[in-house]
Amino acid sequence: MSDIIPLDTVASDAIEALLDAAFGPDRHGRTAYRIREGMAIIPALSVAIAGRGDALIGTLQSWPVALTQADGRQIPLIMIGPVAVAPAHQQDGHGRAMMDAVIGKARALRTEPLMMIGDPEYYGRFWGFTADGTGGWDAPGPFEKRRLLALSLDGRPVGGEGMLTPRITISA
Repeated sequence: MSDIIPLDTVASDAIEALLDAAFGPDRHGRTAYRIREGMAIIPALSVAIAGRGDALIGTLQSWPVALTQADGRQIPLIMIGPVAVAPAHQQDGHGRAMMDAVIGKARALRTEPLMMIGDPEYYGRFWGFTADGTGGWDAPGPFEKRRLLALSLDGRPVGGEGMLTPRITISA
């Protein structure tokens, strides 16, 4: 039996070990890491799956990012990923369960649109992610345009032009 739990209840070294096992220790150079550089996860939208004895089976992290336009204005987005499942538990539905939980919570919270770098056939089929509105988006590093995906949670189109960057928050 496994349970979805808040990611911020899991030890960071266990999360890092799982991510290394799922993606390799060289994962920090990927474009997705550059997009969310310096950001902290969004706790309400970041989950883990724990199995017997609280063994970590999977994690899904969500990050505050933005589409930064040429004039510096930012369109807030939430970046989903990485979705990581321990190699011994892949193909068991854990990744789908975490995605269902996070997208359901994002809809309930009426968050900003979600975005990710992922397989359009898979993420489109199960959750409706699409590259239709992302043609004007750029990223700080190599990526395939067709894998830059977005999901509107309220039915409004997602689009715009600019660079995907960490979100800048201005304190009052």
